[in-house]
Amino acid sequence: MSTNKVNRSRKNTITIRMNDKEYEAVKNKIGESTLSQQSFIINAILGATIVSSDEIDILKECQKSFESLERQLRGFATNINQLAHIANAYGNIPSLAQLERILTETKSYREENEKIWQSIRSLISQQRHTEP
Repeated sequence: MSTNKVNRSRKNTITIRMNDKEYEAVKNKIGESTLSQQSFIINAILGATIVSSDEIDILKECQKSFESLERQLRGFATNINQLAHIANAYGNIPSLAQLERILTETKSYREENEKIWQSIRSLISQQRHTEP
């Protein structure tokens, strides 16, 4: 229902003329965005950042990766906390094997994190190059 109210409140119409190349470019951009033509044009005029469905998919993958990395980081913190409790309770320090395992997991975490940040930087760079 609210969609009809929004559409009814839009009583003004603008007609523009484009050559074939411009029209094709607009149609392609609208198709990539998954928005309706009206929503695309209004958002573009209002300065909204319009991303393609491919970019949205990449961002969703980044979000999944961040969620995975966050779980791993919580696991690291739990492991370190457990080692600290053992060390405090029994006066023992962690074994070399335990410390090496933590180091390996931390390095893996940092490498995965760097890949995600590179993807995000690439998306931002692509967005800047496609802006008019």
